[in-house]
Amino acid sequence: MKVLVAGGTGFIGKNLCAELVERDHEVTALARDPAGADLPAGVETAMGDVSAYDSITGPVADHDAVVNLVALSPLFQPPSGTSHEEVHLRGTEHLIRAAEEGGVDRFLQMSGLDAHPDADTAHLRAKGRAERVVTDSDLAWTIFRPSVVFGDGGEFVPFTKKLTTPYVTGLPGGGTTRFQPIYVGDLVPMLADALEDDVHVGESYEVGGPAVYTLAEVTELAYEADGKSVTVLPIPTPVAKLGLTAAGPIPLIPFGPDQARALEFDNTVVDNDVTAFGYEEAELTTLEAYLGLESGETATLEA
Repeated sequence: MKVLVAGGTGFIGKNLCAELVERDHEVTALARDPAGADLPAGVETAMGDVSAYDSITGPVADHDAVVNLVALSPLFQPPSGTSHEEVHLRGTEHLIRAAEEGGVDRFLQMSGLDAHPDADTAHLRAKGRAERVVTDSDLAWTIFRPSVVFGDGGEFVPFTKKLTTPYVTGLPGGGTTRFQPIYVGDLVPMLADALEDDVHVGESYEVGGPAVYTLAEVTELAYEADGKSVTVLPIPTPVAKLGLTAAGPIPLIPFGPDQARALEFDNTVVDNDVTAFGYEEAELTTLEAYLGLESGETATLEA
């Protein structure tokens, strides 16, 4: 199968490219600037920006499948000059159009938990509207809505360090927001399976890891992996929201009102669809195992 991975040089993209090459597929990673990307041997690269339709028509054409992993982080404010609407909605519209006109059969869309056109954050609203573009298309589509994804090169664990300090720190509401993080090494085989097996066509899957953690617990584990302790103190949520909203326009501060709103809602699945791919939750990698804490070891992660 010839697969184009849009966003193939990113965190999940690199891992998916490696998985697909290992399964003997022909893989092309599409990115705005793929030069110098650390990709597995055998992965081709193509330059294209999903927000500029004419730049992606050539790379997309004549592939059997397209995977859309292009995304702005929900954890940080979008870079100046871009938006969730432009990247997630317009980018998806362009990829769908290019795929339909370019003879592509399969389309896999990476969305997010609670994505909906009327969601509470700009990130999830754009993702929800993009899902409608995918489901209204003529392609054989599959949609994934994962909780946060962790692994080498991921930003979830480092995010907790950007938001906090070691030893004593404050978190909105005491860090009670709940997450169900899934390891990238568990997620990408599911994505590859979804491309290979027609049973997954027309399906939307919500997937999470084997355990639920509060933001405070993730913070404690992140510092424990560095051999440090941390005590989390509660910051009243209205105060934290006001502070992040006020700090939003400041260029050096990567958090803003959308991030404040996101911390008001849990990021967990109701029914974990990993079972559709032959997994049980208990088989999946825990955050503790990834951090080297289950065996008493520690792993230092970049902040």
